[in-house]
Amino acid sequence: MKAVFLSCNQSMFDEVMDLMEDMDISGFTGWEELIGRGSNDGDPHMGDHAWPTMNSALISVMEDDKAAEFLARLKSLDEENIKQGLRAFAWNVTDAI
Repeated sequence: MKAVFLSCNQSMFDEVMDLMEDMDISGFTGWEELIGRGSNDGDPHMGDHAWPTMNSALISVMEDDKAAEFLARLKSLDEENIKQGLRAFAWNVTDAI
């Protein structure tokens, strides 16, 4: 099992949700409003007057093969929307109830 975490510009959140629906990924916990700045060359997303945009994030636990496909599809989504910003990674889940 893997726990996939992703953070993205709020403008991309609906596309992420559509991707999850398309892949039949139903379980997740999400945060609608987060601040942050990209690690490469992205603008800050601080929710203030100078940097008004915000990020959203979610975490979802899924089977390893589904996590690999999800991450690959998220990478494609990020590459199609390079200026918006999306980062994702997975952790191994060893104990779950």
